[in-house]
Amino acid sequence: MPNSPDSPTTIMQDYLAEIYRIASYQQEPYVSTSELADRMEKTAPAVVRMASRLDEAGLIEHERYQGIRLTQRGEREALASIRRHRIVESFLVKVMGLGWHEVHKESDKLAGAVSEKLLELMEKMAGHPTRCPHGEPIPTREGTMPKLDDIPLADLEPEQKLVISRVNTHDPEKLIYLQDIRLIPGQAIDLVARAPFNGPLRLRIDRDEQVIGVELARALRVCQRP
Repeated sequence: MPNSPDSPTTIMQDYLAEIYRIASYQQEPYVSTSELADRMEKTAPAVVRMASRLDEAGLIEHERYQGIRLTQRGEREALASIRRHRIVESFLVKVMGLGWHEVHKESDKLAGAVSEKLLELMEKMAGHPTRCPHGEPIPTREGTMPKLDDIPLADLEPEQKLVISRVNTHDPEKLIYLQDIRLIPGQAIDLVARAPFNGPLRLRIDRDEQVIGVELARALRVCQRP
């Protein structure tokens, strides 16, 4: 889908979307350029150059010693990009049959070229999803991001009944492993125990038990269940 003269380019939209994702997870509007470089898999100088372009376009504010944050216009563009991306991911999984570990990069390639008409058709064929395959909420057409009441699994104490809400990783190997041990959105789990000093967590999944490290637990957000 070609951009109008005043619209950000596809790569600019990708940066805006990632800034939004990072800020929403850390619950802090300012994002460091080093964190953005890690998530975008870009060099620090490349991110600084892009930040300058986004700043000049009025899409972000860059504060020395604090980092970068989205302007109102930047947030609107970010949410529109995230909406396209997550609908395309849902279509690729539900209609095309791809695995959830494959669709993030494929969606990166496709989403920027999808017209609104085609996006509506993909959304319909995917069953009008409200979340992507990783459990992330899909923004509305009006640009509103649904709020989720969930918390990182790594922050909880034992003896709690939970359900997996979403998974915050694009790493294919981690996603394959999580699916193999059934730690996927919608899965009920019990947090049985955790070792002290950031030790591993012991989970009960139906009648089975699994032990996972804190790094993996940080990628899982959960809700309380009755």
